[in-house]
Amino acid sequence: MSSFVVHEAGPQTTVQDLGRPGYLRYGIPPSGPMDLAAFLLANRLVGNPDHAAALECTFSGPRLEIRGDRVIAVTGAEMPVTINDREVPRWTAMAVQDGGVLKVGPGRRGVRAYVAFAGGVDVPLALRSRSTYLRGALGGVQGRALRKGDVVPLGRPPGPFRERLVKAATIPAFEDEVEARVILGPQADRFTREGIEAFLGEPYEMTGQIDRMGARLKGPPVIHTRGHDIISDGIPLGGIQVVGEGQPIILLVDRQSTGGYTKVATVCSFDIGRVGQVNPGQRLRFKAITVPESHTLLTQERKKLEGAIP
Repeated sequence: MSSFVVHEAGPQTTVQDLGRPGYLRYGIPPSGPMDLAAFLLANRLVGNPDHAAALECTFSGPRLEIRGDRVIAVTGAEMPVTINDREVPRWTAMAVQDGGVLKVGPGRRGVRAYVAFAGGVDVPLALRSRSTYLRGALGGVQGRALRKGDVVPLGRPPGPFRERLVKAATIPAFEDEVEARVILGPQADRFTREGIEAFLGEPYEMTGQIDRMGARLKGPPVIHTRGHDIISDGIPLGGIQVVGEGQPIILLVDRQSTGGYTKVATVCSFDIGRVGQVNPGQRLRFKAITVPESHTLLTQERKKLEGAIP
């Protein structure tokens, strides 16, 4: 059976697939990749279906020994990639021979990179998904991040090696200041006009309090009209809660089911990946758009993704 052996795990390398929708009502988040577009392109480069499991690497990646010939691809954050100590390009399919050593180094720009293997990472399903939910110790490799010494099985490759690469125009640039487009609400009426203007007017700094559950920002306070508490309601992906001191928190793929803080806006789904690539200390700015505008942009992003690999 083909597999890889973990010689160095990296700070947080987890197995992710498209997630486990349908369980949030029971307190289990969908999980899945933080940067969906980068994840999908990694799988498509090696010929996998979109739902195949791959690795998500945070801040820096692992050093892996590949057992059995395999096609791999690395996308996402600008992390240097070597095979047998020779630097190789990202955003392209690469053949690795049996015994080859893949290393993904520290990120130069961006936070999360994705490593896909032809055939996918073949860990057991947990609630119909291989995604790792760290707080719940569910899925992936025993519900945790990879560790040195792990031997992780790979699935059957879908076909022979094919040269594939992502068009240069599609590869994202990691700007110093990131713009995330949002839909105001669902509790935008619980904030003052000046608070909304502050939220949309000045950039926020990403703090060190960021993980797959959420990202806490620091910047101009978003002032409430009558307190920050509400009767707990559902938390959408990208929901932006504003706590009592007026600072926003963006809820992400491992978010809780419900929350009792007012939500000033929701990040559009096609910009969640951009949020997930913002480093602590980097600036993030919000831009409000309408629902019809978001539908148009979502269609454009999907077309761009479909045409990314010639």
